[in-house]
Amino acid sequence: MTNATADSNEGGLFDSTFSIGAVAVAVVFVLIGLLMAWTGYQDDELLLVGTEMSIISGMAGLMVTWFAGLVAFVIAVYMEPGFDQ
Repeated sequence: MTNATADSNEGGLFDSTFSIGAVAVAVVFVLIGLLMAWTGYQDDELLLVGTEMSIISGMAGLMVTWFAGLVAFVIAVYMEPGFDQ
């Protein structure tokens, strides 16, 4: 085992400012996805943009934003605090 893996501590989600920021980004993406899905379900216009949404475009927006949120959450969990330690 190398020294880097032997000495690495398991950090939590809220141990570093980077992890806190990544979790915040993930939450924002999930909320935007829910907004897009609900707007598409209602066949309404998207807020601040004015795009007419359908159920298909709403679900596509939900999947894209939730994928980005999942990526941000995985980054928050597995990213090490820094290389200078």
